[in-house]
Amino acid sequence: MDPASMTAKPSVIPPSDALHLQRILDATHHNPFEFLGVHKDSESSRWHARVFLPNAANVWVKVDQRWQAMTLAHERGLFVYPSNTQLLPPLLLKIQPQGQKVSYETTDPYGFESSISADDLHLFAEGRLYEAYNTLGAIPMTINGVAGVRFAVWAPNAARVSVVGSFNQWDGRVHAMRVLGSSGVWELFIPKLTEHDLYKFEIRNREHGHVMLKADPYGKAFEARPGTANRITQSHYAWQDEAWQQQRAHRDWLHAPFTCYEVHLGSWQRDDQGHFLSYRALADTLIPHLTDMGYTHIELLPIAEHPLNESWGYQVTGYFAPTQRYGSPDDLKYFIDRCHAANIGVILDWVPGHFPKDDWALARFDGTALYEHADPRLGEHMDWGTYIFNYGRNEVRGFLLSNAYYWLKEFHIDGFRVDAVASMLYLDYSRKEGEWLPNAYGGRENLDVIEFFKQLNMMVGERFPGVLNIAEESTAWPAVSRPVYAGGLGFSMKWNMGWMNDILTYMQLDPVYRQYHHNRLTFGQMYAYSENFVLPFSHDEVVHGKKSLLEKMPGDVWQKFSNLRLLLTMQMTMPGKKLNFMGNEFGQRREWSVNQSLDWHLLEASSPDHALHRGIQSLNRNLNGLYRQSPALHALDFDSAGFQWIDCEDAAQSILSYIRRGNDHSFVIIVLNFTPVPRHQYRLGVPQAGNYQEVFNSDAAIYGGSNVGNGHGCQSDPVPWMEQPASISLNLPPLGGVILQLQ
Repeated sequence: MDPASMTAKPSVIPPSDALHLQRILDATHHNPFEFLGVHKDSESSRWHARVFLPNAANVWVKVDQRWQAMTLAHERGLFVYPSNTQLLPPLLLKIQPQGQKVSYETTDPYGFESSISADDLHLFAEGRLYEAYNTLGAIPMTINGVAGVRFAVWAPNAARVSVVGSFNQWDGRVHAMRVLGSSGVWELFIPKLTEHDLYKFEIRNREHGHVMLKADPYGKAFEARPGTANRITQSHYAWQDEAWQQQRAHRDWLHAPFTCYEVHLGSWQRDDQGHFLSYRALADTLIPHLTDMGYTHIELLPIAEHPLNESWGYQVTGYFAPTQRYGSPDDLKYFIDRCHAANIGVILDWVPGHFPKDDWALARFDGTALYEHADPRLGEHMDWGTYIFNYGRNEVRGFLLSNAYYWLKEFHIDGFRVDAVASMLYLDYSRKEGEWLPNAYGGRENLDVIEFFKQLNMMVGERFPGVLNIAEESTAWPAVSRPVYAGGLGFSMKWNMGWMNDILTYMQLDPVYRQYHHNRLTFGQMYAYSENFVLPFSHDEVVHGKKSLLEKMPGDVWQKFSNLRLLLTMQMTMPGKKLNFMGNEFGQRREWSVNQSLDWHLLEASSPDHALHRGIQSLNRNLNGLYRQSPALHALDFDSAGFQWIDCEDAAQSILSYIRRGNDHSFVIIVLNFTPVPRHQYRLGVPQAGNYQEVFNSDAAIYGGSNVGNGHGCQSDPVPWMEQPASISLNLPPLGGVILQLQ
């Protein structure tokens, strides 16, 4: 049919439908299904098929296997087909866009019943729909034999919500959604969409009428930056890690080794042109590095979608979307699967504490403070320029719980490092008097957050046994890593920020002054078993002018490397699980930069100090191996029975000595010398008589040290010393540590 034939005057719309039509034309209808699609006229008993396609020149509907032309009933794009016989939805349409000669076929989206159950809406409203990502968002599915995508979004304060995208010229008039009762959830099934189509939600606010274009909170993929649209996606990945999953569920993680490598994927290594490595390329390069170095786990800095590299991933705009910087969601699954095949667990840095103010993302999502608190005293992080989630709102809490469930179930993540826990727990975090609101009891504790953490950790423990939840909590909040039933928050472990700050402060001192600050080495044992602690040297310690670990160390080049070797030796032998940021393992010199690769060239023969950097790498490799193989160094990390001081009071010589014990009655002795003075014939008390072999020496020549040590072992003497029944005489290396084992 020629478009010119459509110039007749619009047909009359029955008065009973005039209001519906006006709302469709104004794009304000909250339920276009009441007017569009197939309807029976109660007065004339005739059937009408109605479609609103403002960009169409001609539309046909298939009736009794024949294409019938629809009449243009309103010049702005309402097409109608009247029939004396019943029309059965959904209608098959043929559409000729304006200005085109070619037409295409599709199915009318307004002919499908809702596919979201009342039970799902009830659980969503209660914040207990843990797999909400299978209900909300863009879900490819087949309904009544028709393939398409069901869109659903929570926007309770919207007057109208539409799906816009590459398939409808981003026109919010075309695919208006319906609201499902009082749930605030809007839904529409659109047939014939394909993977990789782009989309957003166009939202008209009920109160002020403003129209906003928003990314899908539950969107599972995004287009490439700087674009901000979601991409329809569906997983086709076949997992191969069943054995790993079964082993993880029965793993005694409390008594198992945990040495974790913290990584920012975009700056660990880049290709020759400075481009990001893909998830699949990282599987071929990063995983062999992990296995060679002996790490048990990798912790990924946030990989949920974020627009700005410099945020390191901590300002998330797509909580359910792995960043497309490194590939597709299935590519990430491949990387994780390969990690599991190499017996490496994957910890994800997770950011439930705040989100950015980008106007196309979660912020003021339906024109109101939906995901955040309206009051800035509760809803804004002034320091970070971000919004704080409203944890007291069921749907918001459910969003975060569902997000955790999504990463665990769909990506087989082995745990979370939960970011900025302290900022969530305290209502007055980084706020002056008058800038915060107390809780119902007048206190500073965020009661909603406490309940959120308990619910999160119980959900993870019940549904995903063996998964670890690790809190980055920097205060003395009690029982963070104690079970909920015992009054705790339920986390598996907690970063020991106090120990980290004490030891780094101490190590930066010139050795001549260390004797006056000896308590910084020993104070940690006062609280070491109050939580299940991780000893971290993380990314936060090597940025913003803090210098790299190597450059924090005092002295000349030799002393810097010796101090770093000593620092790492202490970390790996003190009670607590271990975490190190990338670059620490070979003595990166400069601070970490998110925009470039690590300085791997330092390990090349052309580098002036390559032998020293290779020494640091070898030391880390061997420490990881010894730690994993020795129950005395890991089995009782959280139990005071696994640690005993031999001498913690030799401040004058800056020497520490202690025993680590395993649950198999094994033990090792660690002696650390924090001065550049070698100590010969240093007498040390030992718990049993016999010959003690030196199984590790941070000053060994293979690590770049001076090779002062005890190569032939130390035979004990029947001389009680340091409250021990026997003693040995040994040589302590300068700025070095040794590990001794009874033969």
